[in-house]
Amino acid sequence: MAGAQPGVHALQLKPVSVPESLRKGNKFMKWDDDSTTVTPVTLTVDPKGYFLYWTDQNKVRRHTTKLRELLDVSTLAGKMENRMLTVVSGTDMVNITYLNFMAFQEETAKEWAEELFNLASNLLVQNMSREACLEKAYTRLKLQLNPEGRIPVKKLPYILYACTVHVSTFFMTAFLRVPQSDSIPPEDFTPEVYNMFLSNICARSELDHIFSDVGAKSRPYLTVEQMTDFINNKQRDPRLNEILYPPLKPEQVQLLVDKYEPNASLAQKGQISVEGFARYLNGEENSIIPPEKLDQSEDMTLPLSHYFINSSHNTYLTAGQLAGNSSVEMYKQVLLSGCRCIELDCWKGRTTEEEPVITHGFTMTTEISFKEVIEAIAECAFKTSPFPVILSFENHVDSPKQQAKMAEYCRSIFGDALLTEPLEKYPLESGVPLPSPMELMGKILVKNKKKHHKTDGSTKKKLSEQVSNTYSDSSSVCEPSSPSAGTAAESEDEDDDDDDCKKGSMDEGTAGSEAFATEEMSNLVIYIQPVKFNSFEASKKINRSYQMSSFVETKALEQLTKSPVEFVEYNKLQLSRIYPKGTRVDSSNYNPQLFWNAGCQLVALNFQTIDLSMQLNLGMYEYNGKCGFRLKPEFMRRHDKHFDPFTESTVDGIVANTLSVKIISGQFLSDKKVGTYVEIDMFGLPVDTKRKAFKTKTSQGNAINPVWEEEAIVFKKVVLPTLASLRIAVFEEGGKFIGHRIIPVSAIRPGYHYISLRNEKNQSLTLPTLFVYVEVKDYVPDTFADVIEALSNPIRYVNLMEQRANQLAALTLEEGGEEEGDKEVEAGSDAPAESKVDQRVTMPAENGLSHTPIIAPKPPSLVGHQPQSPCLVRCSLPSELEAQTVEELKQQKGFVREQRKQYKEMKELVRKHHRKTSELIKEHTARVSELQSQHQRRRSALQKSHKRDGKKSRSEQSLSTLDQELGELDQECNQRLAELKEQQQQQLLTLRQEQYYSEKYQKREHIKQLVEKLTSIAEECQSAQLKKLRDICEKEKKDLKKKMDKKRQEKINEAKSKDKNVTEEEKLEINRSFVNEVVQYIKRLEDAQSKRQERLLEKHKDIRQQILDERPKLQTDLDQEYQDKFRRLPVEIQEFVQDSSKTKLSDDNIHGNLVSSSSTSERLNHKASQSEDDTEEGSSERVYDTSL
Repeated sequence: MAGAQPGVHALQLKPVSVPESLRKGNKFMKWDDDSTTVTPVTLTVDPKGYFLYWTDQNKVRRHTTKLRELLDVSTLAGKMENRMLTVVSGTDMVNITYLNFMAFQEETAKEWAEELFNLASNLLVQNMSREACLEKAYTRLKLQLNPEGRIPVKKLPYILYACTVHVSTFFMTAFLRVPQSDSIPPEDFTPEVYNMFLSNICARSELDHIFSDVGAKSRPYLTVEQMTDFINNKQRDPRLNEILYPPLKPEQVQLLVDKYEPNASLAQKGQISVEGFARYLNGEENSIIPPEKLDQSEDMTLPLSHYFINSSHNTYLTAGQLAGNSSVEMYKQVLLSGCRCIELDCWKGRTTEEEPVITHGFTMTTEISFKEVIEAIAECAFKTSPFPVILSFENHVDSPKQQAKMAEYCRSIFGDALLTEPLEKYPLESGVPLPSPMELMGKILVKNKKKHHKTDGSTKKKLSEQVSNTYSDSSSVCEPSSPSAGTAAESEDEDDDDDDCKKGSMDEGTAGSEAFATEEMSNLVIYIQPVKFNSFEASKKINRSYQMSSFVETKALEQLTKSPVEFVEYNKLQLSRIYPKGTRVDSSNYNPQLFWNAGCQLVALNFQTIDLSMQLNLGMYEYNGKCGFRLKPEFMRRHDKHFDPFTESTVDGIVANTLSVKIISGQFLSDKKVGTYVEIDMFGLPVDTKRKAFKTKTSQGNAINPVWEEEAIVFKKVVLPTLASLRIAVFEEGGKFIGHRIIPVSAIRPGYHYISLRNEKNQSLTLPTLFVYVEVKDYVPDTFADVIEALSNPIRYVNLMEQRANQLAALTLEEGGEEEGDKEVEAGSDAPAESKVDQRVTMPAENGLSHTPIIAPKPPSLVGHQPQSPCLVRCSLPSELEAQTVEELKQQKGFVREQRKQYKEMKELVRKHHRKTSELIKEHTARVSELQSQHQRRRSALQKSHKRDGKKSRSEQSLSTLDQELGELDQECNQRLAELKEQQQQQLLTLRQEQYYSEKYQKREHIKQLVEKLTSIAEECQSAQLKKLRDICEKEKKDLKKKMDKKRQEKINEAKSKDKNVTEEEKLEINRSFVNEVVQYIKRLEDAQSKRQERLLEKHKDIRQQILDERPKLQTDLDQEYQDKFRRLPVEIQEFVQDSSKTKLSDDNIHGNLVSSSSTSERLNHKASQSEDDTEEGSSERVYDTSL
C-alpha cells in the first residue's frame, strides 16, 4: 500500500520455533463435549510446527486440522479451569469443532495455549514456500503410521494429500520395491526417496526448458554469473529503488547456490544443476509475495480516518438474516481473524432478570446474552492485533435500567481498555483530526447514539414514550412492521431528531429506529459519534472528525455515483461505514472494492459468508501484519490532492503499472482424472477491474501436472496498483472450484514463482499450486511508446501514421453521423438502462450529463406542419407534444420485463414454501398413521389375550377389566394424537409465518423496484421527448430561414425583372428589411416553442409525481393485507388441523386437504397460476398486482 514507512523495512516476522517442551510432549487428559469419557494422552507438536497430535496407548493420532487452521487457543479462569486447554478448529468461522484437554499443572496449560496460538497465527506459516509445503506433506506421511509403526504403502497416496493425489498402487509398489500389501519403516522413506517419488509422479519438463533458456543450453549447469543475471533481470522487481534495494552480487548468489545445490562439488565450482535450480524456485527466497509485505510495515501514526479498517456486519449471526442461530463464538472468531469493527444489535431482555440480549430484531434468529458477548470481546480483542477495536452498537434497548446495565458491563469487563475520555491532544473540537491507531493501541471505542442536551425532557420519559408508541401500533405486535418483514435489523439513520417514527426504505433494512441513549451509554461514546448524513458540503463546513455516518450500500453507491470526488474528500477527515442492504437475507456480500476506491474506512461485510467479496476482504487485510488496518494511498489522505475514483487517467504522484501473467503449469491440482483450466481476474478502480480477463485451455484429463503453453495475459495499464488485486482461480473442466489466490498488484513479485492455492475459505492447500511467470514494470504511455517505435523502426512508423490518419478521416466524416446515432439509440431502446456507475465508467459525459439508451414511443409526426410562408408561421405552429401517461409508460418493455422477473421470483418463493408445507404434512401424516397402526396392534393383542383368558374363566369381572384396559389404551392414543396435533399446528404456524414474512418482504422490495423502474423509464422517455422537441424547434427555425431566404431571393429577382439596373443599395435595403422580418418571426417562434416546452415539462413533472404517489399507497395496502393475514393465520391453521384430524387420510388426501382447507395454501397455488397467465399476456392493467 502507498504510504509505507520510508526506507528499507526491517523484517519483524519471526520464523517458526517450536519450544522443546512442545516437541517432547506433555501429559493431558482429553475428552469430548458430547462424551463423558476421559482419555490420558501425550500431546505433541512436530519439530517444524506443522501438526498437533497425541499418543493414546502407544497409538499416534494426528489432529485432523493443521496448526495453521487453529482459530482459537485459550484458557479459562479459575483454579481448575486454568489447567484446561481448548483447541478450536474448523473450515470457517461458523463450522468449528472443539478439542478439550486438561493439563496436570497450570503452567503447562498456559505455555501450550500461548505457543500453540503463536504457531497458528504465524504469518510466515500461512504463506509458506513451496519447499515448506512439500515438507509438510512429508511430515504428514511420517506421522500417520499403522499400529506397527510403519508407513502403509497401500494408503500412501491418501496419506500424502488427504485423498487428493491419484497415483496407481502398482506404480508405487514398483517404485518403492515393496509388495502392495506391505508397509515400509519410516527410516527407509527418507527425504531423498520422497523427492524422487514426487519427481516420478509429477514430472517437470517445463523446468528443463526454462533452465536451458536461462543459459544452460547443452550444459547440465548454470554458472554463478548466469544465475546472478537471471535473478537480477527476471526475478527482481524493477519498481524497487536500486539504492535501497540493490541488485544481488555474485557472492550473494553463491550463498544461494551453496544452499540449494545438492551436489557439493558443483557448488564449489560456482555451478548449479537443474535440480538445484528447481530447489531455488521452491525456496523461501523466491516466494510470490515478499515477507515485508506480510509484516506490519505501514505507518500507524496517522489519523484513524486515513486507514481502511476490517469491519463486520451483524457479527453475531451464523447463517442468514431472517433465521438461524446467533453465536457468542462468532465474536471470538471474527476478532481472531483480524477484524477491528464489530456490530452488536442490542435489544431489551424479556426475562425476569432483565438482562439485555443481542439478536436480529423482528426475525426468527436466536438471542444471546449481551454480557457473554462483552466477555468474549474482552478475551479476544487484542490477541491478533494490538490496535483499537470499534464496537458498533445498534441500540434498541428502550429500558433505562437495561441500558445502565450495558454501560456497567462495558466499564467493569473492559476496564482500562475502554476509552471513556478524549485524549488530551485530541479534544472534541472542529478541525481537530482523529487520534492514530498507535495512540489508541489497546483501546476499545464505542459507537452508539450520543445524547444531546437540546431540551429539559428526560431520556427516561422519551424511552417510555417510545415504548408506548411502539405497542400502540397493532401491526408491530403481530408482524415485523418496522424491520421490513423480518429483514436486516439495521437502523443506521442515526438522526439526532426526536422524530424516530420514520421508517427507512427496504434497502436500508431498518428494524425500527434506535432507542434514545441514556446518560450512562452516551458517556461511553467519544470519537465515534454517529450522526445522520446530510451532505458533503455540510460535513465539510462543520469539520468535526469525531462524527461519522453510516450508509447502506445502495445509498453509498448513489453518493459515489453523484459525488465521487466529494466522497473521497469526506473520508479524509471523517469515518464512513458501509453495510449490506436489507435484501441480502442470505447474508451475501457486496463488492467492497467499490467503496475502498472512495476511501470508505468501515466497509462492513457478513463474515459468516465466505463468498468472493469476503475473499477479497480477507486478501486485503492479510497484509500489514494482519492487524486489521491498511493505510490508504497518499492522495486519499492529503487535502491538497483530489481524486476521482472513476478516473481513467494516471493518478498524480502514482506510477501506473503494466502487469503480465503467464500460466505455465500446475501441480497436484485434483485427485480426479479430469481436465483443469485457470481463470484470471483483476479488481481495483473501475478502469482497472477486468472480470474473467483470461482463461486457459482445458488440460486433457490431467490434474497432476498440466502444462499450458499459451500467451501471457497483459494488463497494459493498471492505473492504481496500490488498490488493485489479481485473482488466479483453478477449476475442473465442469466448472467445479479447486482453489484460488488473491494477490495485491503492488506486492506481487515478478519472475518465475509458485502460487500456492487456497480453498474457498481462504485456507492454504498443501500441495495444489500453479507455476507462473510474472512481469511487472512501470507503465509507459502510448505517446512515448510511439516515439520509441519510431526510433527503432521509422518505415513501419510512417506507414502506421498513414493508416491512423485514414481511420481518423473516416471517423470525422459528418455525413450520416446523426443517422448512425439515431440507429444506436433505437437499437438500444429495448435494452434495460445501465446502472449509474456503469454510465460514469463507460460513457463519455457531455456538459455533465451522461447519455443512456432511451425507451420512448415515437411522438406525433410534425413534418406536415412546416410553414409555407412567413405569414403561416403564426397560424400553423406544430401541434402539442402529449406527455406519456403512467399507463402508457407501464407498457414499455423494460417495465414489463421487470414484472415478469418479479413474478418468477415470487413464484419460486411460493413454490419453495409450498414444498416445505407438503413435506411437513406428509411427515405428520406418517407419524399419525404409525401411531394409529401401533394402537390397533396393541388393541388387537390385548383382545386376543383376554379372549384366551376368557375361555378359562368367563366372568363379568374379566370383561370389565378388558373394557377398562381398552379404555386406557384409547385414552393414551388420543392423548398422543392430541400432542401430535398440537405439534403439527405449531410447526405449520411457524412455517406459514416465515412464508408471510418472506412474501411481505419480497413484495415491498418489488414495489420499490417497480416504482424506481417506472421512474427511470419515465425520465428516459421524457428526456427523449424533450430532445425530439428541441430537434423539431431547430428544424422549424431552419425551415423558416430557408423559406424567408427563398422569398428574399424572389423579391430581388422580381426587382431585377422590373429594373435590370438594380443598385447594390437597393439590394441591401431588400436584404435588411427581410432580415428584420426574419428576426421578428424567429422571436415569435421561439416564444411559442418556449411556452410549448414549459407546458410539456409541467406535464412531465405531474407524471413523475403520480408515479411517486403510488408507492406509499401500495405499501399501505400491502401492510394492511398482511396484518389481516397474520391475524387470521392462527385460526386458519387450527381449523385445518382439526379438520384433518377427524379422519385418517393418506399422504395425498392430507396434502389436498391442506390446499382446500387452508386458505393460505389455496391462495398460494391460485395466485401463482393466475399471476403467470396475466404476466404472459402482458396485461398493463396489472402493473403491480401481477408480480405481487
